[in-house]
Amino acid sequence: MKVDILAIGAHPDDVELGCGGTLAKLISEGKTVAIIDLTQGELGTRGTNETRAVEAAEAAKILRVSARENLKMEDGFLENSKDYQMRIVKMIRKYQPDIVLANAIDDRHPDHAKGAKLASDACFLSGLRKIETELDNRPQEVWRPKLVLHYIQWKHIQPEFVIDISEFLDIKIASCMAYKTQFYDPTSNEPMTPIATKDFLESLTYRAQDLGRLSGVAYAEGFTSEKLIALKNFDNFI
Repeated sequence: MKVDILAIGAHPDDVELGCGGTLAKLISEGKTVAIIDLTQGELGTRGTNETRAVEAAEAAKILRVSARENLKMEDGFLENSKDYQMRIVKMIRKYQPDIVLANAIDDRHPDHAKGAKLASDACFLSGLRKIETELDNRPQEVWRPKLVLHYIQWKHIQPEFVIDISEFLDIKIASCMAYKTQFYDPTSNEPMTPIATKDFLESLTYRAQDLGRLSGVAYAEGFTSEKLIALKNFDNFI
């Protein structure tokens, strides 16, 4: 099943937090999107594997993505190994995305930067014809995405460009709050974590608002690119 965009996250909720508004906007424009979660987030302080899976499915419904899969790699111990690379290669060849959105290139959680590099390397390897893969006992065609972009997470990273999500911030927030065990809930008896605070929840809005302020829109999400992006002309700026 070919999609236009494949969003990859080290943990369930990474994609929603980093680029949920962008995905909602692209889908509203008729683009197809799939999400790949590398781990189940099993080391998370709050919730369980089972609750995270239910929450991820609900978030996928809110965003209206075409598919979501979990590769069940080891949370907290991502590594750029051949085994993990090949698991992602199979997903890239399965979904044949034109664009891959991956974790931040540097972040507070070590899995995020590792996931970013792992996804990037898998995108390159997926285009090598001498690497043969099978899925459901069928040989796969080689495929290399045209563009690999990285969303921004906990740390402040200067974006190379932003996407206007002014009409889609509410969907982004709703997709994040589908993870009821993970984020701010004043009635929860679970231990407090940095992402479960009210301040963190509010930061989803004010970070998007600040990027919007800098770019002349209401709300925006920022990205970095692995290669120089060329524009055909200035039509979108005039």
